[in-house]
Amino acid sequence: MTLTSRKTALAGLAALGVSALVLAGCSAAPTGGNTTKAASNFLPCMVSDSGGFDDHSFNEIGLQGLQAAAKDLGVKEKHVESNTNDDYAPNIESLLGQGCNLIVTVGFLLSSATDDAAKANPDVNFAIVDDGLDNEGATGTDGKPTGDGKVDVPNGKPILFDTAQAAFLAGYAAASYSKTGVVGTFGGIQIPPVTIFMDGFAEGVAYYNTAKSKNVKVVGWDVATQKGSFTGGFAAGVEAKTTAQGLLDQNADVIMPVGGPIYQSAAEAIKDKNNGTVMIGVDADVFNTDPKVQDILLTSVMKGVDKGVKAVVEDAAGGDFNNTPFIGTLKNGGVGLAPFHNYASKVDPGLQKEIDAIKAKIISGDIKVTSAATPKS
Repeated sequence: MTLTSRKTALAGLAALGVSALVLAGCSAAPTGGNTTKAASNFLPCMVSDSGGFDDHSFNEIGLQGLQAAAKDLGVKEKHVESNTNDDYAPNIESLLGQGCNLIVTVGFLLSSATDDAAKANPDVNFAIVDDGLDNEGATGTDGKPTGDGKVDVPNGKPILFDTAQAAFLAGYAAASYSKTGVVGTFGGIQIPPVTIFMDGFAEGVAYYNTAKSKNVKVVGWDVATQKGSFTGGFAAGVEAKTTAQGLLDQNADVIMPVGGPIYQSAAEAIKDKNNGTVMIGVDADVFNTDPKVQDILLTSVMKGVDKGVKAVVEDAAGGDFNNTPFIGTLKNGGVGLAPFHNYASKVDPGLQKEIDAIKAKIISGDIKVTSAATPKS
């Protein structure tokens, strides 16, 4: 591999991702590889986005998938944490210099750096969570992806999730639970892996309104205009707390923050308000990953980043790597809605059965969940 031209090639837009789950997709799902063929010197590696590996979200569960695969394979792994967007290309270059055979980048924001590195290093395999590698992650001024849906590097594998399907269920649950008739959502950066959650959430609320002849309002996001509330980043802090407070001030009593650690600041705003408002987590079952927010967590919209990463690593180790995108859905279990946990006795007694019925209709195609950011199969 050549390191001389890599630094220039790797400069460019980095972006936060939505992973392609290896549980289903455009062809047969990754099998986890033939691990008996894994060489003892196989080195799988990972680069986080700026949210870091302690985000209790997709970076953290992505790392768990990498470490689980390495343990099963009996090999070592390396992972590097990014503190800012400027770290993406140098971190990838550092891992290339350490002889990594597979580099998994976590998040849409690493799209350009990953795409460039894959092109410059055809002898190394790359995988990326939440990006299709179909046009270096480019988006138009409206935030919609401009890629053609085709992976443009033979050694790059997208790991994608149709989270709108699971977020639809969360939106329905939020509308059912709301006492004020107002629910809200906001994001970190307006990119497809974020807005796909927000689209599904709003559509789920709309479906509830039609089914129940209600008029629950969504604040923070408008599906038709693709405009809403964003913090401009994925870090917890004043901006995220202020954005959450803005939704609370509009009488929202269920809030879904989308963007890694920003939920932590939303939780602070909710607890400060102390009026019974609840939160919906994303990516992981946040009830399990962050017990500090269990008391205000209604449910979570989950995507199996850990399972996807683990299977891709094992496939690569076994010589079965390919660049076909895989998409996690409700049907294959790649996305889902977490249990209501502490709120199981507080939601409508018939809600879980309604959710199950809606899920079945989404899987059968009777209910179409659409988003401008839906992964292309």
